[in-house]
Amino acid sequence: MTAIAATGLRKSYGDKVVLDGIDLDVTEGTTFSLLGPNGAGKTTVVQILSTLIGADAGEMRVAGHDVTRDPDAVRAAIGVTGQYSAVDKFLTGEENLIMMADLHHLGRKEGRRRAAELLDRFDLTEAAGKTTATYSGGMRRRLDLAMTLIGDPRVIFLDEPTTGLDPRSRRDMWQIIRDLVARGVTIFLTTQYLDEADQLADRIAVLDHGVLIAEGTPEELKRLIPGGHVRLRFAEASGLESARRALGDSSPGDELTLHVPSDGSVKSLRALLARLDDQAIEVEELSVHTPDLDDVFLTLTGKERVR
Repeated sequence: MTAIAATGLRKSYGDKVVLDGIDLDVTEGTTFSLLGPNGAGKTTVVQILSTLIGADAGEMRVAGHDVTRDPDAVRAAIGVTGQYSAVDKFLTGEENLIMMADLHHLGRKEGRRRAAELLDRFDLTEAAGKTTATYSGGMRRRLDLAMTLIGDPRVIFLDEPTTGLDPRSRRDMWQIIRDLVARGVTIFLTTQYLDEADQLADRIAVLDHGVLIAEGTPEELKRLIPGGHVRLRFAEASGLESARRALGDSSPGDELTLHVPSDGSVKSLRALLARLDDQAIEVEELSVHTPDLDDVFLTLTGKERVR
């Protein structure tokens, strides 16, 4: 089922077009990542879909509800974690969660139960009674996401959730996101880290100057970019020379290896192996090398990697 759908999404500020006809279709229970250079319109998409601002044109549905006609139903079904932590530093971790429970009208008993459950789930129980001003960046981010989950949302918008975190805290957050998706939650992720999208996203869309210029799985996007190859390693120099003559469109690698241009698809690999088999050429080792998302981003947007 579709968790987020948008058709012809448009937004302008005066003469500046921020979004120019965006179409999105995000499957329920998956992680969808929106990439793009600074100023591409990523945060604007999140703000529109989460009902924070209105669109100039387009049809949008989130969690089965029309964003324009039924924004209250959308808000009841979603959670939003922005670029900066929204925790109150003068309250304890537990008090922050109970405050959110009150805002969701959960009731005193249910609110405390839900807060205790989330503190345990996010490994914050020992720090529950401490003011969040004493928390590390990773702890504040975990609490921020826990506050988002108080209302048990079906769709969560994460706008650069790991900005400024150390590597260990980033990986902790990644695991939390994976666990949420495993429970059936849909994650809409914008990120400044291309490896984060590669690790987490089921599908990725690249936004540039308000237009979606590419969309697919991480592997599909990597295959769009030239430079992929298959690395063949041979036990003997004679095998290497035979393969070089048979394949033609190849280049030498390091000792006893050959690089053959390939998009890494199953079809191209089968064709390559069939050519080698026809010549009875034995390969000791085979590995596929494709461009990474840095290469994809640079080629598609013409800009250096995001970070």
